[in-house]
Amino acid sequence: MQISTIFLSGLVTALAGTLQLVLPGTASEHLPDRPLSPVVVRLEPAPFEHRIDGDWQRDGLAADAPLVVVSIPAPVDIMAVPVSHGDWMDCVGSGGCAAPGQITARPDLPVTAVNWFDAQAYATWLSEQTGETWRLPSDIEWAHAAAELFRDDALDVESDPANPAVRWLAEYQVESARSRVLDREIRPVGSLNVNSLGVHDIGGAVWEWTSTCLRRGDIDASGNILRETESCGIYIAEGLHRAAIIDFVRDPKSGGCSVGVPPANLGFRLVREVN
Repeated sequence: MQISTIFLSGLVTALAGTLQLVLPGTASEHLPDRPLSPVVVRLEPAPFEHRIDGDWQRDGLAADAPLVVVSIPAPVDIMAVPVSHGDWMDCVGSGGCAAPGQITARPDLPVTAVNWFDAQAYATWLSEQTGETWRLPSDIEWAHAAAELFRDDALDVESDPANPAVRWLAEYQVESARSRVLDREIRPVGSLNVNSLGVHDIGGAVWEWTSTCLRRGDIDASGNILRETESCGIYIAEGLHRAAIIDFVRDPKSGGCSVGVPPANLGFRLVREVN
């Protein structure tokens, strides 16, 4: 008994719909795959001592930022590794992100040459694709995730009103040391290091954007904060040291770092809010 072509076609289409198959020649075959949820590490609120970010003064002279006890306000999941070039190109392919400056990078390398707005665009895209809330981490969240690999950027040298060169010399020595140990090799994500929390690639050749605006403030002799302001066109990037970078900068070596040795590269990782 012959079965009509129309009947067979309808049967195949119905089965494809039931099994969620993609038939050749249909619009669905051109849609990008939903991204797999990134591997994350859960961060639970817990107090820890932290050198807060920003530029600070005491009696009108440059001073180290206050060392305070902080805690993240709520649990979050942070990406175990930075966003890769392959991850980024998935976003580019679906129209959610612009092509990065280094468009020939290998898929397994961390994405670089992205500015703060680029990172925000990726967070928006990933949130839409997964139905979850992804965003850049704050300075405190990033420091919590870095754990023992976080580097305190204090000089531990008091400004001398009678001899400003004392602190200038200390800054020069620190920056010279940073230049000598600056890691310029961009390695595949997950291959640089891993800390006690299971977070990888802290402090290598790629600095990471945060959501924290640059702070400037004054402290008293005991380190108490007297006043502070925020500049939200400049954001803190975390890496071998902290850097304050203008939000539109993609290549930090071309300028945009507030002080000191500029970052080698700019990338990012995201946190997922926990409901």
